[in-house]
Amino acid sequence: MVLDSFTCNRKFLIIYRSDFYIMSAKKVILSADSSCDIGPELKEKYDIPYFRFHILMDGGSYLDGLDLSSNDIFSTYREKKCLPKTSAINVNEYYEELKKWTDQGFEVVHINLSSAISCAYQNCCAAAAELPGVYPIDSRNLSTGMGHLVIEAAKMAEQGMSAEQIQAEVRNLIGKVQTNFILDTLEFLCAGGRCSMLSALGANILKLKPCIEVDNTSGTMSVGKKYRGSLEKVAIQYAKERFADVDSINPERLFITHTLQSRELLESVYQYIREMNIFKEIYITDAGCTISSHCGPNTLGLVYMKK
Repeated sequence: MVLDSFTCNRKFLIIYRSDFYIMSAKKVILSADSSCDIGPELKEKYDIPYFRFHILMDGGSYLDGLDLSSNDIFSTYREKKCLPKTSAINVNEYYEELKKWTDQGFEVVHINLSSAISCAYQNCCAAAAELPGVYPIDSRNLSTGMGHLVIEAAKMAEQGMSAEQIQAEVRNLIGKVQTNFILDTLEFLCAGGRCSMLSALGANILKLKPCIEVDNTSGTMSVGKKYRGSLEKVAIQYAKERFADVDSINPERLFITHTLQSRELLESVYQYIREMNIFKEIYITDAGCTISSHCGPNTLGLVYMKK
């Protein structure tokens, strides 16, 4: 297990009483599974250490985003027809790294990939049960659906909130996250046992682009609308429909998370959404290896929060 290096800044909580201030230092580390896909810019800005999933492919085991990229996965598949599998962070990996922090007196908030699609959360909870001051959160989400929660938690930590408070507040936000994405192919989901070969074949023949919806109450995935046509046409239609109810959308940020192979298509989607003038910040992030292993190339996700 390789954990990213990081620096931890102390968070100070200032309480005003009468004519003097009391300052107390509360040391909180926020970490996340690598599947949150927030990208290097935000990861560095908020100083988020990752616990990295294992990617099993072509006889080797690799760490998500460190030893292997999504494009490596796709090129290996094209050359060898070898599809990847993923393996969650195990209990011992969580325990060993979390203990290093708790031994130094830190509290830890850790945000996990949905427990409905991975055992990572259960493993993290098992490790946390043996340590003081560790607060796991089941995101009931994936990719930048998790990412929204990571950013919100980081802002809470900057405000000086305790780990226990952050855990409670983030859990209240889970139901606001809207994660959905369209797939160009069901082949990777089929290989991972998440859809049947018949469904994958039918979608390919009919040129269907299914929309995968994440249920933020259970963390499960299901197929929503099935778009038909070229990816270029479907991508704009998908964006238009996602943001039809503008009044319900939290305009703070949008993640465009993708494995698109065409930079021109990505740019056209980005410009289309910019012209809608809904979001204050739009982040374009690459889907990491954990997500790409199941979704395949030319996946497009528009991930935001509701008010």
